[in-house]
Amino acid sequence: MAAIAIVIVSHSKQLALGVRELAAQMVQGQVPIAVAAGIEDPENPLGTDPIQVYEAIASVFSDDGVLVLMDLGSALLSAEMAIEFLPEAQQEKVYLCEAPLVEGAIAAVVAAAAGRDIHQVMAEARGALLAKATQLDVVSRPLSVVSPITTNIESPTREIRLIVSNRLGLHARPAAQFVATAARFQSQILVRNLTRNTELVRGDSINQVTTLGVRQGHELLITATGSDADEALAALQGLFANNFGEDNVALNSPPAHHEVTPTTSGELSGIAASPGVAIAPVVHYQPTHVSITEYHVNDPDAEWQRLQAAINTARQEIQAVFSQASLQIGDAEAAIFDAQLLFLEDPVLLSAAHQRILDNHINAEAAWQGVVDEVATSYRALEDSYLQERVDDVVDVGQRVLRLLAGNAAVNLHLESPAILVTTDLTPSDTAGLDPTKVLGICTTSGSATSHSAIIARTLGIPAVLGVDAQVLHLADGTLMALDGESGKAWVEPESDILDLLAAKQSAWQTAQQEARATAHQPAITRDGRQISVFANIGSINDVQVAVASGAEGVGLLRTEFLYLDRTSAPTEEEQLLVYQAIAQVLDNRPLIIRTLDVGGDKPLPYIKVGLPEANPFLGWRGIRFCLDRPELFKTQLRAILRASVGHQIKIMLPMIATVTEVRAAKVILGEVQAELNQAGIAFDAAMKVGIMVEVPSAVAIADRLAAEVDFFSIGTNDLSQYVMASDRTNPRVANLVDALHPAVLRMVQQTVQAAHTAGISVGLCGELAADTLATPILLGLGLDELSVNPQSIPGVKQAIARLSIVESEAIAASALQQDSAKHVRELISTSITPPA
Repeated sequence: MAAIAIVIVSHSKQLALGVRELAAQMVQGQVPIAVAAGIEDPENPLGTDPIQVYEAIASVFSDDGVLVLMDLGSALLSAEMAIEFLPEAQQEKVYLCEAPLVEGAIAAVVAAAAGRDIHQVMAEARGALLAKATQLDVVSRPLSVVSPITTNIESPTREIRLIVSNRLGLHARPAAQFVATAARFQSQILVRNLTRNTELVRGDSINQVTTLGVRQGHELLITATGSDADEALAALQGLFANNFGEDNVALNSPPAHHEVTPTTSGELSGIAASPGVAIAPVVHYQPTHVSITEYHVNDPDAEWQRLQAAINTARQEIQAVFSQASLQIGDAEAAIFDAQLLFLEDPVLLSAAHQRILDNHINAEAAWQGVVDEVATSYRALEDSYLQERVDDVVDVGQRVLRLLAGNAAVNLHLESPAILVTTDLTPSDTAGLDPTKVLGICTTSGSATSHSAIIARTLGIPAVLGVDAQVLHLADGTLMALDGESGKAWVEPESDILDLLAAKQSAWQTAQQEARATAHQPAITRDGRQISVFANIGSINDVQVAVASGAEGVGLLRTEFLYLDRTSAPTEEEQLLVYQAIAQVLDNRPLIIRTLDVGGDKPLPYIKVGLPEANPFLGWRGIRFCLDRPELFKTQLRAILRASVGHQIKIMLPMIATVTEVRAAKVILGEVQAELNQAGIAFDAAMKVGIMVEVPSAVAIADRLAAEVDFFSIGTNDLSQYVMASDRTNPRVANLVDALHPAVLRMVQQTVQAAHTAGISVGLCGELAADTLATPILLGLGLDELSVNPQSIPGVKQAIARLSIVESEAIAASALQQDSAKHVRELISTSITPPA
């Protein structure tokens, strides 16, 4: 595969980072992308620097070619000058491309990831903006609009039926993944919700897929017609099997719903949407709503081009919001804006707007508003309240495009001093742009605790009470308000006794937050002096940055599946090497445990033929079994890991080990790879440690034998729980049995720890149980050396460890092992922990 690299040159660093983020997500980090944007001038950060461009090109230089995309003005001059700094032999392999920055970057990375040469990649980038070609009558079809549903008698139709298991069904982020995956294939993908008896809709339309109203437990019929139909369905099936990358535990749940009730003495009652206390003057925010007037146009083609230009600009703005939100609230919540981007690319919506302009000769504003209203109405008509609330995102995107059509500048909320924001409602974009140091609280007259705006507010840590009486809109700016986002109450000019109570609660809240943050970057040491390592579980380059910022002492589990999924061929050795090196560099010599590929069975790869479907995929061809049967695939990954190990603390971890034979077979292959690298004169860490995941009961039973073969254990309680309890965690009828706090599972953990320590090796735990602070005393009491959790949980886990003693924890663990159910274990913990002094 061609190793083409992309360099993005822009006056705006924020814009360039947003473009890179979007482009990288399109290809899961397969293509090297460097950014040279902005200048080091706090007063005027817009500009370009030739040296910065040169360094960006040099950092990703490839003999296969480097494509440089630029925005306007000095960006071109800086890029031309930067090339002159390169050695002459490299200069001829760097290509400056006049393609549009955003669309060109996306088209270029997709072409590069597909293995095309530099000239083909450049041609794809240049052809990305079809609007110009349409205006010049070079093509006759509108931008991004594909043909309507048709049947092709020459291509057979394949179909599959799938049950949706992830907790919230196809909400915004899974729907976005579904659409992005469907769009990768030539085949026409259609989907129908059998449970709700809907019509077939196009799989490449974000709105049509979302408005199917797909919830957990619904059955879908997915058909594919075309030459790559089988591959397309396999890729989509992989998304469902992997729960779209989501776990099924409760998300950052909103507080309990409170009905709006009339009150007295300046007290208002609403919906508790984001916990915390705020006491500050009121500042009103009036969202800008663009009103439109419909009128007749004589040149519908020119009007269509106006709409295209506004949509393209809106896309760039949302990309910038997405990039900033990723840094501020994390990738998971920022993915809300992925769905907004797909809304702008929805071929059904774009086709409808284009048709309105052509058929009715109306202005772009009226045509756009018409189709947005239709989509919003379809969301409101859904029975599912969660999906009904997605209309906020539709309106958010719709208003953004209308604002651009009207030529209005974006309204940014900048408060001079800290305040409580009072408004009718906030869009997700509005909320993501709030500064938590200035916006101390949010009080609205509409909204819900499960809206995207509420989710973002909780992530930002801004207390919020929604749905209060509209009388708050008549308060004068500067009026003192207090609100409690946990109880869902607000007070206008509160009495002194209310202020005292809230101030005490606010102080306790702030102290707890400060303690968690302070603890996060300190070692986790128990009250009696035992240090426990707290590592992070990650699944991308972005995750490692969040992990380090959250206080991770290393990575206890790098899930490498993200490199293999959602693509049509396996990642190359070089692609993997770049990712492993990038993650290790961010960790700055902290430990990095890389789990080798854990797919197969429930997580199929579309480019690997698996034969007949497995009746019990969790008991099938997965993990180390898969890798041993595909030694070339396994060797490629091992070579990349070994090459990345130079100068870093990298360890290899083998998944799904059930026998000693499997470990020995994997070590033989590892030895072969090491010998090949030695013969080629390629450096690697010859002393790199090798460990295994303990997640199969047989591994626990022979833990003493396995400990003699490896350097460390890591217990995966997610799988271990379902295997011990013989219960499929994706089956709602028996999922309640899959509880890692069940004494049967805890005894397995105890047995594994004892075998490891007897053999003199360390043992960690990387399942979801590690992040449950209720379980922390038991895990410490069982003797675990290391806990590996999702990055966001690190501060809380470290804080929980610091409040415990080993003696106290051992007593709790010993008692827990004697209980007869997970419920009784939980009751035991809640009554046994001694409050901190």
